[in-house]
Amino acid sequence: MNGHNRTLRTQLMRWLLVPLSIIFLLDAAGSYVFANRLSSRVYDRELMDIARELALHVKHAGRGYSWDLESDAERTLLLDAYDRIRFVVRTTDGQAIAGQADLFAQFKTVKGSEGYFDAQMGGSEVRIALLRTPTAGAGPDARVEVAVAETLVKRNALEQEVFLDVTLPQLLLILIAVGIVWAGVIRGLAPMRHLQQAVAVRSHRDLSAIEVDDVPGEAYPLVAAVNDLMARLNEVIASQSRFIADAAHQLRTPVAGLKAHIELAMREEDPAEVRRALAHIYTAVQRMSQLVAQLLSLARNEASTAIKIDLVPLDLNKLAFEVSMDWVPEAYRKNVDLGFEDADKAVMISGNALRLTELINNLLDNAVRYSRAGGRVTVRVAQEPSPRVLISDDGPTIPVEERQRIFERFHRLLGNQIDGTGLGLAIAHEIAVLHGAEITLDDDVDGVGNTFTVSFPAVQTG
Repeated sequence: MNGHNRTLRTQLMRWLLVPLSIIFLLDAAGSYVFANRLSSRVYDRELMDIARELALHVKHAGRGYSWDLESDAERTLLLDAYDRIRFVVRTTDGQAIAGQADLFAQFKTVKGSEGYFDAQMGGSEVRIALLRTPTAGAGPDARVEVAVAETLVKRNALEQEVFLDVTLPQLLLILIAVGIVWAGVIRGLAPMRHLQQAVAVRSHRDLSAIEVDDVPGEAYPLVAAVNDLMARLNEVIASQSRFIADAAHQLRTPVAGLKAHIELAMREEDPAEVRRALAHIYTAVQRMSQLVAQLLSLARNEASTAIKIDLVPLDLNKLAFEVSMDWVPEAYRKNVDLGFEDADKAVMISGNALRLTELINNLLDNAVRYSRAGGRVTVRVAQEPSPRVLISDDGPTIPVEERQRIFERFHRLLGNQIDGTGLGLAIAHEIAVLHGAEITLDDDVDGVGNTFTVSFPAVQTG
């Protein structure tokens, strides 16, 4: 049976029916034992009463015993509408006094003066009651043995009747309980069916939360998890839609400019003008290429949509130094003094080297791009109060009211004429979020420029 066929209703009924069936079988076995013992007690007592009555008719005369029960009285005493009853009376040394002598072969040893045992008589199972009793007129040690045998018709009938009287009502109660439980399970699972129907009729575009008013408490965690999943899916889809809209908006201008320069180049006949137009086209393509690369980087690193990244222990000191050295030629070209101040020892964090390289690259690109000619950019790594990398520049001081907004995508300060896509700091912020880090902006310590600080969680050591 596959998983689709194992409904919750079927499993609930199975879990209820199996224990009930086991309990019923155990109870039926107990009822059978009870019925057997009850019939044995009732009819064993009757057999013993007959044996006592027969013993009263044994007399001791002289040296022998006599039997004074008349034939009619004997037939009346042993008369039974269902079973055959036979008896034998004998002395303890085996001398027959009355009854059927072939019963001697059925005698078994019993403890005490009274006892019962089962035997075979004439091809039928019988129950035998044995009585040892003194006889009037005999010595104190003289005993006679009276054995009364009876077939089991009445016993079996009573046993069956008691068994059925006990078990049938119980079976009926179990069937009624099963019906009630079945109806209860169906009624209890009705909200789940309603929930399934409500989800089934939904549009694939509807990612709103599922109503939980009628959902059973046991199913609430599942519905809450589904609602959380749908909220995250909605966020992912919204992020993708925003990315497409941003990309279309940002690419519209360079594509239009590129088209205009191509049309101009196609109309020009002067080779110098054509080369000038091609230079403009090359610059536009370069800018568009940079924009596309950063758009893709933003989409890849956005915390709400990025696949879980692998974080491994790495030395922030070493990583920041290697990335800073790669920027020396660009800083030299821009006439910017690029410096690096390391910590006294390795600064270990959990991170992804490729993404952290991209983070530091974007911060350095921003610092070098906006620093004044002859200015300086300093990269510092510190261990306390938490692992961090600080990048200071000599660029225009960013107003306090703008310091949060600069991490938004495509946000640029008014009056800024330097080329840029407005995505570098947004990408840096998303990468920091992926690492559980915090990126902040403050005035530089010397009062000129800005300092970006990326603070990482401390590495837990075993």
